[in-house]
Amino acid sequence: MKLSEEKWLIKKNNFEVSPVNETIFTLSNGYLGVRGTFEDLFFNETPGTYVAGIFDKSESQVKELVNLPYFWGLKIYLKYEYLNPFECEILDYKRILDMKQGLLYKEMRLKDKKNRITKIEGYRFLSHDNRNLALMKYKIVPENYKDRITLEYFIDGKTTNSTFHPKERVKHYFLSNHVVSDDYLYLEACTRDKNYKVGILSSVEAENYHSKVSRNYIDFIAQSIDIDPVPQNEYTINIYTSILDSRRYDNLHENNLKEIRKAKNIGIEKLLENHKKKLEKRWNVADIKIYGDEKADKALRFNIFSLLSLANPDDEMVSIGAKGLHGEGYKGHVFWDTEIFMLPFYIYEYPEAARSFLMYRYYTLDKARENAKKNGYQGAQYPWESADTGEEETPKWGEDYYGNKVRIWTGDMEYHITADIAFSIREYLRATDDWEFFLNYGAEIFFETARFWVSRAEYNKDKDRYEINKVIGPDEFHEHVKNNFYTNYLARWNIKEALKYINIIKEKFPESYNKISRKINLVESELKKWKEVSNKIFIPWNKTTHLIEQFEGYFKLEDKIITKYNEKNMPEWPENVDLTKLNKYQLIKQADVLMLMHLLSEEFDYETKKINFEYYEKRTMHKSSLSPSIYAIMGLTIGNHSKAYEHFLRTALVDLEDNQGNTALGLHAASAGGTWQAAIYGFGGMNIDKDEKLNFKPWLPPHWKSMEFNIYYKKKLFNVKITQNHIKINDLSSLNDK
Repeated sequence: MKLSEEKWLIKKNNFEVSPVNETIFTLSNGYLGVRGTFEDLFFNETPGTYVAGIFDKSESQVKELVNLPYFWGLKIYLKYEYLNPFECEILDYKRILDMKQGLLYKEMRLKDKKNRITKIEGYRFLSHDNRNLALMKYKIVPENYKDRITLEYFIDGKTTNSTFHPKERVKHYFLSNHVVSDDYLYLEACTRDKNYKVGILSSVEAENYHSKVSRNYIDFIAQSIDIDPVPQNEYTINIYTSILDSRRYDNLHENNLKEIRKAKNIGIEKLLENHKKKLEKRWNVADIKIYGDEKADKALRFNIFSLLSLANPDDEMVSIGAKGLHGEGYKGHVFWDTEIFMLPFYIYEYPEAARSFLMYRYYTLDKARENAKKNGYQGAQYPWESADTGEEETPKWGEDYYGNKVRIWTGDMEYHITADIAFSIREYLRATDDWEFFLNYGAEIFFETARFWVSRAEYNKDKDRYEINKVIGPDEFHEHVKNNFYTNYLARWNIKEALKYINIIKEKFPESYNKISRKINLVESELKKWKEVSNKIFIPWNKTTHLIEQFEGYFKLEDKIITKYNEKNMPEWPENVDLTKLNKYQLIKQADVLMLMHLLSEEFDYETKKINFEYYEKRTMHKSSLSPSIYAIMGLTIGNHSKAYEHFLRTALVDLEDNQGNTALGLHAASAGGTWQAAIYGFGGMNIDKDEKLNFKPWLPPHWKSMEFNIYYKKKLFNVKITQNHIKINDLSSLNDK
């Protein structure tokens, strides 16, 4: 197997079972996600097989992304003795994620207790060309023995969610069908609540085998293949798997069988070639090249690979969970992470995917309307966490830093997601000029979210102003706060932008406006209230001081300054902080005020950005992976270059170095998007002005020789090359076969 050059490879050269490595070596193609466990499926591994959009609740607090049967099981026996790497001398070992080719490669040589030496080489991939296909190729060489080799391929139907948490462990499916034959194995899982079905069909091709036997063990089906080997000969097996689900397909068994037959006719080598071509097309646009900093270059590429692996423009009914399709963290739910952190990458690198993620919000708009109505408001209130239907899925209970049971208030009070979604629609529109999307889908969301904010704002008669109280801003250490700056400012922006677009559509697309206004019953008298509220929403900002109060009363809290950092350069808690009462301190979880200054950069002057960066940077614990990227961007904005580079590495390496300590639970997908933003908006200095003109004001670290990237803007593809003293921009549109 010829692997790509070094800059494309994530390597592990020591054999170990590691949940962190399982996440890093996860393969995904936007429809399927399979954690990077070993094929043997050792007892202490955390296998994960996920299909986008397949959720179930059962005994859980809320719906979870279902951990489905594991289908890449393979064990090797020598004369019916299991070749267990933990009981062998490992002579050679390497495991490599090849990001350019989108595959996971393994090579090892084992010497067992009888001095038999076996070389194993193989790779596996999830097709980006045909997303329901999972392929694996294995080569086995008996170097010094003739003992019979038995290969046991299996599909394990015993998997559960929350494997290592007895109180939370749930099996979300039962096995509704199975077929065992010499030609293939088929297993069908059915979720317990909504009866979503997922069919998994695998067929094994083997060379020069002696016999083949298939077995059904009720919740575990397997096929054993015996080979009587000749020393030094190479024995190859190819495993073809097709996975289909009932949300998208009918007749799962029959259609899976058709898919496998087609795949085997094409052959695994050609399927790999087709997969690589599809991925190469995306890499040709999305790759960022940093010269002079190999560590940053590879880390950035890993984050881009992760984002490319989560997109499926063909399915508008699903979005990206906070942990991708890489694990069960946050139950697989969709947060504001998608729109604010990840969507910019797709807008400028993969616009079709960006549109599909926004369509998920359109298809769940009715549930957002129901959510608003349930809570006593008008318009559309998007849930803080959502799953397949768009209903609120935030758990009511969780644990604090000491393991104490605590109430989770984010689903009740973290309203800003509603404005975040409107903001992302504006970003998509101005970058793509996709007015067809906006007129048919986006405008309706925009107007309904504005309507929500008008109804959510509370009039304070004594102060003649509108307030938004009992909220949680992006900084989740502080709950039940009054007038969070980020929330109030973005709510006002949402309403004002809605009014602006109403005027534009009235003038340029009157028929569309009539259609939208009739559909949502939007009348002129209502718009007067919108204008009043937007003009009187209270913003806690005394512009004479430049320093912005995160929310009313924040400056009265006990002040604590961060002075110590751990070995991964992450902040440590200041002394004498009670982690059960974080509401009482000025310490914050993540970027809040700075977050807004990034999103609406043109509305804040340099001095305001600088003063707030310096104040909040000393008080931000970065207990969310969403935070460092924003501080990297804002650090570059104000010229604090050393701090910015430090924050950039924090976000770029969040999974590769597990600096949040929870990579085992899945990918930090928002941080991946934030890493891209830090590179493009930060070091690349890209911004769009009020006239929708694209501008660049780059700064590169002194040891960077250059940075090169591509972006789509206004349906054109541009190549940007930046050196220490020069920037060159080329229009590649005529060369791009989009």
